[in-house]
Parts: sequence; C-alpha cells; structure tokens
Amino acid sequence: MALLSRKRLILAKTESTYGTDATPAGTDAVLVRSLDVTPLEADVVSRDLIRPYLGNSDQLLANTRVRCSFEVELAGSGTAGTAPRYDALLKACGMSGTVVASTSVTYAPVSATFSSCTIVYNVDGVQHKLTGARGSVTMNCQLGQIPTLQFEMTGIYNAVTDTAQPAVTYSAQATPLIFKEGNTSSFSFFSYSGCLMSVDFNLANDIVYRELIGCTKEVIITDRKPAGTVVIEAPTIAAKDYFSVALGTATGNLTFLHGTTAGNRVTFTASQVDATQPSYSDQDGIQMLNVPYVTLPTTAGNNEFSLAFT
Repeated sequence: MALLSRKRLILAKTESTYGTDATPAGTDAVLVRSLDVTPLEADVVSRDLIRPYLGNSDQLLANTRVRCSFEVELAGSGTAGTAPRYDALLKACGMSGTVVASTSVTYAPVSATFSSCTIVYNVDGVQHKLTGARGSVTMNCQLGQIPTLQFEMTGIYNAVTDTAQPAVTYSAQATPLIFKEGNTSSFSFFSYSGCLMSVDFNLANDIVYRELIGCTKEVIITDRKPAGTVVIEAPTIAAKDYFSVALGTATGNLTFLHGTTAGNRVTFTASQVDATQPSYSDQDGIQMLNVPYVTLPTTAGNNEFSLAFT
C-alpha cells in the first residue's frame, strides 16, 4: 500500500527524564509546514578490506540519530497565559518558559539544565520516534507573509514501527496574522522606528550528538550565537546613522510586537544588540538598508533576547 505524503503528523512532548519516551498523544499534535525528516542519519564506517578482486566493503553505521526540520506559524495559543502547543519545542531549543497566569508566557535562553522532548513523526501509519530531542530555531518575519519559527531538531534513533496514526486534536495554536502594518507594531531598532520590511533571528545553537561507551546517548547544546538581520527603508543619516552605529561600540535595542488581540500577541525583545556591516538593497525601486546584528548577554547572562506571548 502506498504511503500518502499528505497524511503526516508531528507530535511533541517534554520529557521528564532525558531520553525517556514522554509518550506523546494526539493531544500533543503540532501544526507544522515545510516538514522534512532524515529518518536515519549516521556516521558511515567502511571496512576497507583488501581482497584479490574489485568491489565494495561492508558499510557499518555508527552514532545513529534522527533529524527533522519544520516550520510552525508564529502565533500564540489563543489564550493569554497559556503556552502555545509548540512549547516543548521552544524549551528543547535551550529556553525556559515563565508563565504568568492569564497574562503571559515568556521564553528566554538558558545555559544549563536543558529541556528535551520526544517527537513522533508518523507518515500514513509508519511511525518514527525521536527521544532526547534538542535543537535550534530561527524566526522569520517577512512583509506580507506569515511569520514562522523554523525548528531544526536532532534526536536519538528508535526502531521504526507500523503504528496507526492517533486521532489528533489541534489546539493552542491561534490563526496567524500576516506580518504587515496594523498587525505588527512597536518596532524599534537602536531606538529608531523606521519602515520595517523584514526581521529574522537565528538562535544558532551548536548541537552535538554524543554516543560514548558506558554513557547515555545524548544530544547536547554546547553553545549559541544568536544573530539576525533587519531590513528597513534606508533612512537619511540625519534620521539614523547605522554606519556610525556599526563602527561604534555602543549596543542598542531591537523589539517589535506582532498581533493585536490577547492570546495572540508575540513580542520579541533584544536589549543588547551589536550591529555589523550595513548594506544596501533595492525593493520596488526604493533603497533598503540591511543591517546584520548579533545579540549579547549582559553580565547577568541568559538575557540576549526574550519571546513573550501575551
């Protein structure tokens, strides 16, 4: 029987113990798009045998793991103070989630005690499971498009099984809003509220899969280097001199609010941003300015950025 590509699903649930199956159910289903799975990734070791005839040697697989990437729409749960359905994925990318009842859920980076999750990928009854999954995420916000979070996750390989797809319940993912005037507001970049075209942000976690003798198989986050690019309509130098900003040593802010109603508002905030190498581009005959940036922690640490759902 042919497996239908349209009949796929992703389940994700936070693990209470690293690498132990959290047993995601249909109520843990996450609405995703641009789904791509590498069901078996490994280091290939050839035996390279010397023999009196031509031909391949056996190929042995080591450090087997699973990788998957997908996008979720940048939207809240629909209820203020309730985490979005992809909460487990954000935490597994090296973030903490702070909940204020009926008000907000705020995610911020951590440098220890990393969360992990179990991810189930089922394609028309063939089930793949990633335990101990961790990864990184990139936020993409483009004028006239649905803003997204792109996850790149790596997990421990588990035997593939024939398992019927569960009945799924999609909730805690509100209908997204287009990134545009009226839906997106409060933009500020180095205290300048220019005409914004796009902003992206890459958490840029360094992900390492380790499988040592006598130790637990583990996906480890070893570092992060958050960075991104802001594209705005090029201002006059009198309005804002981003070239001097890039050459200087002072840091600035980057913030914007996307969404208009409680339960579906998302605020990105980075208070210590270092701008680098602005460049020009053209859009509809209008000069645009592309400003790459990196986000820096203060001496307190773990505060390069925050993503708040209100």
